[in-house]
Amino acid sequence: MALIRWRPRALGVILAFSALAFTAVTAATAGAQLTPIRHVVIIDLENHSFDNVLGLWCAQNTARCQSASGAYVGMPAHVTLSNGAVVLPYGSPGQPVMPDVVPTVSHTVASQLAAMNIVRGVPQMNGWQNEHHTSCAATTSPPYQCVGGYRPGQVPNITALASQFAMSDTTFSMADSPSWGGHLYLAMASLDGFTGDNPCLPHGSCSSTVGGWGCDSGRLAAWLAPSGKRMPVPSCVPDYALGLPNGGAFEPTPVPYHKTIFDELDQAGLPWKIYGAAQRSDNGYKWAICPSFAECLDTRQKSNLVDASRFSADATASKLPAFSIVTGGGAGSLAADSCHNGLSMTACDNYIGRLVRAVQYLPCSVPPCPVNPLWSSTAIFITMDDYGGFYDSVPPGTNADRTRQGPRVPLIIVSPYAKARYTDTTPTTTAGVLAYVERNFGLGALSPNDAQAYAFTNAFDYSQVPLPPEVVRLVHRSPATGEHIDWAATREAS
Repeated sequence: MALIRWRPRALGVILAFSALAFTAVTAATAGAQLTPIRHVVIIDLENHSFDNVLGLWCAQNTARCQSASGAYVGMPAHVTLSNGAVVLPYGSPGQPVMPDVVPTVSHTVASQLAAMNIVRGVPQMNGWQNEHHTSCAATTSPPYQCVGGYRPGQVPNITALASQFAMSDTTFSMADSPSWGGHLYLAMASLDGFTGDNPCLPHGSCSSTVGGWGCDSGRLAAWLAPSGKRMPVPSCVPDYALGLPNGGAFEPTPVPYHKTIFDELDQAGLPWKIYGAAQRSDNGYKWAICPSFAECLDTRQKSNLVDASRFSADATASKLPAFSIVTGGGAGSLAADSCHNGLSMTACDNYIGRLVRAVQYLPCSVPPCPVNPLWSSTAIFITMDDYGGFYDSVPPGTNADRTRQGPRVPLIIVSPYAKARYTDTTPTTTAGVLAYVERNFGLGALSPNDAQAYAFTNAFDYSQVPLPPEVVRLVHRSPATGEHIDWAATREAS
């Protein structure tokens, strides 16, 4: 039986919202910024670096891809690796296109550190041949599949949104981690001591996702004790206030409780949902965030985890909550739309277009369709949970809690109040998205990382004439002829 978690500071937080309050939430605390944004949506899909998705678009739009110092920060014409090999990136002029089915490249913590090639504390971003996978170990033609990107025509919705709205060319993943860690820090701006690597079966596979991840999965994840000792513990952030054995973990764990953005939203009386894989199956929850937190899995918070297929219906009915996260996975074919290694990039680009269009327009049989009332009060952040093993040219920095950041990820801001055709060059991380949410709604910070993160303030202009949705044309395409989905490759490569 699911338990209700009550803390003295949160009494009365879990409320039933009327339909009006559900769709037109006002800022809940005195610390909230006065903005027209009442709905924040994070579309957090799978496994691509900035250069892999937008680097070749940058090569055609160099003025949009410059650092604060004016240096170009897109895909270079060639990459010199630490072994002296010179690689011409996939997708660049005269080179083979990046295949529509995303190459399977290792993106474990070890592979990430090897690729960044950190010398005296400084990532050189040239060790890609050292990633733990054969697709990045070749020294002859064709070039390494991990070094390259998608041409703008291969991802037309992504590049159209980046072209017409705001995007960041200096957003880094918050940690060296594949998907599990990426989803942890999207919820709490911290890894709570976990190394970030995907959980493994005891004495067994780390690649298969059968059984899922999280507090009820039986899977173990690497955790660093305060002493520095590395140990396998349940893949779970426990909550001992629940009164459950082991704080809700499947076996005893030394991991401490850590609050999440969902706690802050609950305390402020703001509704939220995670749109993802809501039902446990042979593949577990498939990248869902909630099951990794006992507080979410074993309390009423779990009712806020709904299938990803509901997002479009909620959006077109103008019933999005104040805060939404859309992750990969879900009923039917939605797992195939996640951008994950082994899956079609065309299908993912189509999916992003469908999600954004659901916020922009009401459904109709004959275009032009009416503008969705939600559009005037929504900010959508589109990003990826980790770099997926793919090349990026810009070295990451260090977080406020002194942990190392991971490679850049794409980040696009779609909103009527996003600055048109604007590039935000201020360095930040995924924690900056949480910082935006916290400052917009007057919520408390979760860790030093979001408390001190840059929150994309330069990317918005709330005094501008709101951008209409028709500034961008979103399309739907069939996957390339002859391409196929490699379902085996969707298992997180170890």
